[in-house]
Amino acid sequence: MMSMGMSAVSNQNIPKKMTTFIDQKVVVTGASRGIGRAISLAFLRLGAQVIGIYGGNTVAAESFLQECEPFGGRLQLHQCNVADSRQVAAFFHQVEEQFNTIDILVNNAGIRRDALLALMDDESWQQVIDVNLSGTFYMSKQAVLLMMKQKYGRIINITSPVAHLGFAGQANYAASKAGQIGMTRTLAKETARKKITVNCVSPGFIATELLDDLSTEQLAAYKNMVPMRRFGTAEEVAEAVLFLAGAQASYITGTVLEVNGGL
Repeated sequence: MMSMGMSAVSNQNIPKKMTTFIDQKVVVTGASRGIGRAISLAFLRLGAQVIGIYGGNTVAAESFLQECEPFGGRLQLHQCNVADSRQVAAFFHQVEEQFNTIDILVNNAGIRRDALLALMDDESWQQVIDVNLSGTFYMSKQAVLLMMKQKYGRIINITSPVAHLGFAGQANYAASKAGQIGMTRTLAKETARKKITVNCVSPGFIATELLDDLSTEQLAAYKNMVPMRRFGTAEEVAEAVLFLAGAQASYITGTVLEVNGGL
């Protein structure tokens, strides 16, 4: 596991009116690109210490770390495969040694390996399940153990409307995202008495690199499916995450917040 930016928390240059997450420790998976990047930036702007995980794109991680230098060392990035329970356990051991506990976990890491079900190979099925669903399980399990030490926490899982809509060619992705929702509702019941809330944010079509491999015709067709006739932004998803992570959402748990333009 590679880590970068192991610096102390700094709250300099944060406006007083934006103090919601000062001194809070936030773990974000898939933190250096797309929606995860926007979520990480949103928490950094509100004073949090962000401990981000990235999978394999070291160039993007280093670029993001440099971009966030003005936040005074409040961003750390660790390379970790969330589908590997041993790597996840080692990551949380390091986090516990440095911070003792965490306040917020955002399970954002996700992949797609699209194919019609009858033509989907075993590897494409298993990779998506491993990263999207098992990764959420491994991360949440370790996070809960830390959060229970302080009897407080927020877990937010980034799922998808595909979980209930179902798109051709995405049986593996839909199954993984539906599984996230089921896990969320179960874990919410298990942790409610410990003041740990567990919720999902379900982004629709968001303008990130996950759409880059779609054809012009597919993009146009998907945009026409959205009543608002546009794709969402990563920043709009981040705002929903901030809401569920904040004190104002203390009585919300086991739910799915849709951010999909009316899809």
